[in-house]
Amino acid sequence: MSWTPDGYVAVVTMNNFQMYRHIMSPGWTLGWTWAKKEVIWSMVGAQTTEQGDCSKFKANIPHCCKKTPTVVDLLPGVPYNQQFSNCCKGGVMSSWGQDPQAAISAFQVSVGQAGTSNKTVKLPKNFTLLGPGPGYTCGPAKVVPSTNFLTPDRRRKTQALMTWNVTCTYSQFLARKHPSCCVSFSSFYNETITSCPSCACGCENKSKCMKSDSKLLSMVGINTPRKDNTPLLQCTHHMCPIRVHWHVKVNYKDYWRVKIAITNFNYRMNYTQWTLVVQHPNLNNVTQVFSFDYKPLLPYSSINDTGMFYGMKFYNDLLMEAGPSGNVQSEVLMQKDKNTFSLKQGWAFPRKVYFNGEECMLPPPDTYPFLPNSAHPNRVSISTLFCFVLLFAVVMW
Repeated sequence: MSWTPDGYVAVVTMNNFQMYRHIMSPGWTLGWTWAKKEVIWSMVGAQTTEQGDCSKFKANIPHCCKKTPTVVDLLPGVPYNQQFSNCCKGGVMSSWGQDPQAAISAFQVSVGQAGTSNKTVKLPKNFTLLGPGPGYTCGPAKVVPSTNFLTPDRRRKTQALMTWNVTCTYSQFLARKHPSCCVSFSSFYNETITSCPSCACGCENKSKCMKSDSKLLSMVGINTPRKDNTPLLQCTHHMCPIRVHWHVKVNYKDYWRVKIAITNFNYRMNYTQWTLVVQHPNLNNVTQVFSFDYKPLLPYSSINDTGMFYGMKFYNDLLMEAGPSGNVQSEVLMQKDKNTFSLKQGWAFPRKVYFNGEECMLPPPDTYPFLPNSAHPNRVSISTLFCFVLLFAVVMW
């Protein structure tokens, strides 16, 4: 934004362009490596987690002297003179599909012992991003055309002296070796409930889980989150923090209804601004969604089979920790397409399910609830008819 006697003042803006994966508490952590011997004189809207060794400075002491600074967002309620636009949310960023205006975070940094022109400035390298855990991989910084700004009266355009971009991508496989959610199915036409697969999310924490009726749950501090986000799971056969249940509820003449329930089995985690993404061919004709907000996702303009469900603000956008209140649910009414609708061969169940951007494990297809076999009544009637014919033949003989 401007040059200083020994460096520059820059504004760092982070945009979360992921449609259905937000960055929840405890928020993002951004790091990089300086190309030379730069220091951070001051910051507004964020802070580094460590100051480092600044012993060689006598008068003015820098905010951070580390070669590899680690930056975090400020918490809400900081003094006004420490705030910056789109800062101070504890590092929490909404997904782009849920709330684009809340999917931005920014801070200002004053850098010293750096270049003082476009030719002498060296770009930082080795960018890292935690959101809040691992999974992100960042590319190198690249110089791009300078950012433009409009004055408040929108009659004059100014531009930054220099701009560079860094792109970070997320991979679930880098974040964890097991899924973090699973899916179960049921239907009105079959009493069988297809539960989540056993050890769907790994059973490493099986020995540390907590039974739902355990007296230890009444201990003070048992629900307090840990710094390393270690979960405290309820003992289940699947050992997943989150279970999504899809129930085919009613089949009308021109419509059909599905009930969706999300259950939290983690005693140490509240999920704020949660999202649920479902892929199903009949989502191209959603008539009404009860209790959830809904937004269709169109990864391909010609295919409309994916939709995002999320909580209504101030009503059910917070999924509480495991327990009596640790669930949210809704119903979806969809209009039938007579050319494709079917209750056979598991067509009524979703193809893929994502919770907070993480793909959930589905049950094996051969365990899905199936339609009652219509051949059973026929076999009874045929056998009855056969016995009658046989008896008639014996009598005649």
